[in-house]
Amino acid sequence: MHFTLSLRKNVEFRVLYNKGKSYANHYLVMYVLDNHSDKNRIGIQVSKKVGNSVIRHRIKRLIKESYRLHEEMFNSGLDIVVIARTSAADADFRKIESALLHVANLHKIVNKKMDYD
Repeated sequence: MHFTLSLRKNVEFRVLYNKGKSYANHYLVMYVLDNHSDKNRIGIQVSKKVGNSVIRHRIKRLIKESYRLHEEMFNSGLDIVVIARTSAADADFRKIESALLHVANLHKIVNKKMDYD
């Protein structure tokens, strides 16, 4: 099983925005960059445009849980930043989960193919 760390520092996020590759769908934007280690680091960003703190934290939890449940499918050695778009405010868990797997598949960082709506 992989063990995932968090991206916390502003600098770490900025490096990903500048050097990482990004793909997006209706709910999420994902930046990915190789971190030359055997662990993944994930950062989740939800701006104030998305909603109040309750909504933002809910979306953060949904993204985190979606990643946790499918963590073993992701390639290791990656820095990943997931940014929620404003449309994510009214999305349920299944929509966030399928959006996360969809952008991960676009990046080709998922080992097993998954069905998503």
